[in-house]
Amino acid sequence: MSEQDQAAPAAQMGTQTEAGADVGADVGEDLASLGDEQIAFDINDFPGGARSALEAVLMVVEEPVTEMDLASALELPVEDVRGHLVALEEDYAAAQRGFTLRNVAGGWRMYSRPDYAPVVEKFILDGQQAKMTQASLETLAVIAYRQPVSRSRVSAVRGVNVDGVVRTLLSRGLIEEVEDTGESGAILYRTTTYFLQRMGLSSLDELPPLAPYLPDADVIDELIEEGHS
Repeated sequence: MSEQDQAAPAAQMGTQTEAGADVGADVGEDLASLGDEQIAFDINDFPGGARSALEAVLMVVEEPVTEMDLASALELPVEDVRGHLVALEEDYAAAQRGFTLRNVAGGWRMYSRPDYAPVVEKFILDGQQAKMTQASLETLAVIAYRQPVSRSRVSAVRGVNVDGVVRTLLSRGLIEEVEDTGESGAILYRTTTYFLQRMGLSSLDELPPLAPYLPDADVIDELIEEGHS
């Protein structure tokens, strides 16, 4: 084969490579522009407008989502989003829908309406109510009202060892550890955002006024000392 014959296929290959690169670049640009087209939208173009778009987003969230995040997703001012959320809940209440829209733990999320709790429990639990044990409830109450609080203080209030119960509450995500910044350096416990979600509270300030019925700090210290004596 002559040098001219060998050069021809090489030249053709080079042409194909350059063409392939051009095509690849074009495809990349097309995909990029397609992505831009998918992200950009006018909220008023949707059939139900902003409120229906909010419902679509809230149907897929697993945790409360902030007004700021919703405003960013819908490309609307936060004030407008807040107004739509309040209006949606008013519509749900007026129509006696089985679900409600609530602002819990700093964000918004759909919840089944409390009035229908028996139906929901029967469907999910097959008629069996999965309740926390009395020990877990009492321990959680002490932590909620005295947080941040050490394990020894919780044990002093309850009069029993709470190591196992605390581990259970930790595993369920209802409480979390926080290091004491004082001299003791002990591990303290406090409730979590998930606790607020499960309780349907926006903040700990909404807890019922139960704290006055719990022992004061001085009494707890005396109980701890008696337990170590």
